[in-house]
Amino acid sequence: MNLANYTDDIGPGLLIVAGFVLFLIPEPATSTLGIGLMLFGLAYWFYEWGRP
Repeated sequence: MNLANYTDDIGPGLLIVAGFVLFLIPEPATSTLGIGLMLFGLAYWFYEWGRP
């Protein structure tokens, strides 16, 4: 198992996790930023999905 094959998944995954953590903080600004980061992470993940 070579971890170099999974480097494209680390960036979007970290964005999604960071966005979820910010979403859980009960402050409107951090929740909005968290939702934005999760959406950006998902879009980035789908963008990287079919690339070699």
